[in-house]
Amino acid sequence: MPIYALGAERARIHPDAFVHPDAVIIGEVHLGAEASVWPSAVIRADNGPIYVGARTSVQDGAVLHRRPQEPTIVGDDCVIGHLAHLEGCVIEDVVMVGSGSTVLHDVVCRRVSLVAAGAVVRPGTEVPSGAMALGVPAQIRPGTVTADMVLPNVGGYLHHIRQHRASMEVVAVEDCITEEVGHGGS
Repeated sequence: MPIYALGAERARIHPDAFVHPDAVIIGEVHLGAEASVWPSAVIRADNGPIYVGARTSVQDGAVLHRRPQEPTIVGDDCVIGHLAHLEGCVIEDVVMVGSGSTVLHDVVCRRVSLVAAGAVVRPGTEVPSGAMALGVPAQIRPGTVTADMVLPNVGGYLHHIRQHRASMEVVAVEDCITEEVGHGGS
């Protein structure tokens, strides 16, 4: 896995965290216990530190960056979906940021909230506890989110950490099973 120092700034990764070999970590990135960073995700802390809390998953292709004046902080028990982009925002605990969404600078997603897939949350927006941000630009729908909507996904990625640590291995093309591939239908 490419983990890069940036001058004196180095990653601080909890020994129980999981970083996939195809993820990229640059600079002072803090990863909490059982946090996970998946293939093609990039966490680039070249404007100051980025924090990712315990049991939080940063899924495939997600990008976390920050501006010099606005930190990127992700709390505990969060799910950052595939291809999501976080830029200079604060994501509190037990928050799901859906696949393909964008959360821009100076946004705060409060505890137990959700950013819907594909949403764009404009600078300076607050997503209150229990609310969902959805659409482009995102509109706030209060009173629609519970922890039960987030935590099963957190648990699923904790399972994936164990699965990947126990059985993931690189194989050569010639070592793959050769068969005719269909679409699974009749």
